[in-house]
Amino acid sequence: MDRVMKLASERAVVIFTLSSCCMCHTVTRLFCDLGVNALVHELDQDPWGKEMERALLKLLGRGPPVPVVFIGGKLVGGTNKIMSLHLGGELIPMLKNAGALWL
Repeated sequence: MDRVMKLASERAVVIFTLSSCCMCHTVTRLFCDLGVNALVHELDQDPWGKEMERALLKLLGRGPPVPVVFIGGKLVGGTNKIMSLHLGGELIPMLKNAGALWL
């Protein structure tokens, strides 16, 4: 858990993914299209990946453990939460507040 939280605070937006996950790619692409320079951490490329995946699952409480997005060092959630925030017009202000966007 400590490793996840340390990584989550390294940049304004941090996304934990798996390289083979299509929803991870979709969420990562959304942030890229918005002009966000997110830190993307692919768990299947990290020797501690399985341990971090379990920690993320504990943080989320349910659902798939990836993708998981942290904004401003705080857990926001997975695909459904990110898409809901974006469609509801809440994601951009959240990114601006975290210093991830200068629009």
